Amino acid sequence: MLNYNTYIKSNNTPWVTFVHGAGGSSTIWYKQIKDFKKHFNVLLIDLRGHGRSKFHLTEAFKEKYTFEVITDDILEVLDHLKIQKSHFVGISLGTILIRNIAEKQPHRIDKMVLGGAVMKLNFRSQFLMKMGVLLKSVVPYIWLYKFFAFVIMPNKNHKESRNLFVKEAKKLYQKEFIRWFKLTSEVNPLLKWFRTVDVNLPTFYVMGEEDYLFLPAVKKMVAQHKQTKLEVFQETGHVVNIERPEKFNQVVLAYLTT
Repeated sequence: MLNYNTYIKSNNTPWVTFVHGAGGSSTIWYKQIKDFKKHFNVLLIDLRGHGRSKFHLTEAFKEKYTFEVITDDILEVLDHLKIQKSHFVGISLGTILIRNIAEKQPHRIDKMVLGGAVMKLNFRSQFLMKMGVLLKSVVPYIWLYKFFAFVIMPNKNHKESRNLFVKEAKKLYQKEFIRWFKLTSEVNPLLKWFRTVDVNLPTFYVMGEEDYLFLPAVKKMVAQHKQTKLEVFQETGHVVNIERPEKFNQVVLAYLTT
């Protein structure tokens, strides 16, 4: 089972589950915990091979990584804790996993908050992913990760987010990085399905105006799907919860508590 941490306010308090992105860990939510645990029971999860979950690797974790099995990892933690329903807050790749939970078990979701949401890979990002696939076995993974982090978060004001993700990525093993990178081969059909099918669940997209790779697709999708809301933070990049934590906490808590 994945490593997880909980902050429990009371048995009757609603839950909020935080899901980080590839290369990160549950530590990226350190600017959210204090505010959110005042209102919710909080569940923080380390995805397989990330954070302290790498110390929990079992034979089951050695199977081929797919979005289905990684989504099931999260649901296994919820089942273990007997959490029937939760709000979900995700960042970057974590938004794909939350959206996949909405497909598999929509009754487990109260509201979704998708920060730095990845809902489409444009031509530039697809080209970079293909280059990464070609180089992943010959170039040290941390070089590739630093390169992708810079492409996604290029500006000076993105430096804190970029450095934090690179720091966490250094804790991955080379083989673990390759397993996750291979997921790119199945992401496009999945994202196309997400853009086409509206799950009709309350969804709040929180994006940075400088999230050049992913913001355009989110704007288009929000215009087409019901029960969706979008807030764009000015002078902010991909990792909105780190770059603008006070505003992120404010708008997300307002959304989840109304």
